[in-house]
Amino acid sequence: MQLLKTKSGLRNFRKEARLSGKTVGLVPTMGALHSGHLELVKRALSENEVVIVSIFINPTQFDNPEDLSNYPRGLERDMEALETLGKPLVVFAPEVDEMYPDRVDSQRYNFDGLDQVMEGAHRTGHFDGVGTIVEALLRLAEPTRAYFGEKDYQQLQIIRKLVENRKLPVAIIPCPIVREADGLAMSSRNARLSAPLRAQAPFLYKTLQRAKAMFGTKSATQVKEFVRAAFADHPEFKLEYIEIANADTLRPVMRKGKGKKYRAFAAAYLGGVRLIDNIALN
Repeated sequence: MQLLKTKSGLRNFRKEARLSGKTVGLVPTMGALHSGHLELVKRALSENEVVIVSIFINPTQFDNPEDLSNYPRGLERDMEALETLGKPLVVFAPEVDEMYPDRVDSQRYNFDGLDQVMEGAHRTGHFDGVGTIVEALLRLAEPTRAYFGEKDYQQLQIIRKLVENRKLPVAIIPCPIVREADGLAMSSRNARLSAPLRAQAPFLYKTLQRAKAMFGTKSATQVKEFVRAAFADHPEFKLEYIEIANADTLRPVMRKGKGKKYRAFAAAYLGGVRLIDNIALN
């Protein structure tokens, strides 16, 4: 496994791959790797001759300094997790001043409103930060394909819009949500849950499953009211939002239309840990 820490090192590596005509897969991560991340890497390994895994905790996508300081870190553990795959990989793990040499700040983007709802409505500047680092990584690595999990479905749609707007020559590959045996979506933040809270955490996904079952016969408004009521009966959770939106545009659903795909999105705090999840409704 090769570890690169500088942008020049990654550029030189990419130049060699280009000269040899190899396809390149990129898996951007913020570290604290779990089985969900490893599934992305496995998919990339199966579809490309070279795979780059970036590990970088991007400060510009955190609107809460405490969340940034509490985010789990451990490059050595992450490298050990990647070693278990038994395949040659390149890890790009720069320091903050390598990616932000002048000042730690985001570019400003126009995502055609995709960033104004749900996560964007509750996390000021978050998607400008995401766009800034993802664009930088895509331009540095010049991948054939880049892999993103559907747990961050809104982020996935925004990255697709970024690639379209910037005309970047990369295929964005969505990958299904990877869940624990009890249904909880895998996330690096799950490690911050105490054992009692971790036992309660699957309630988020179970509620979304019930919402999906209702969606065929109930209106979007009725389904959201059900979810709010369900969380009100579980005061250990603090529901931040529940939204039912068009899967392509992310616009909230007022009235269901034939031939359109919808998803339910939710975010909630449990013991100070922010959990997000989403589910396809049809």
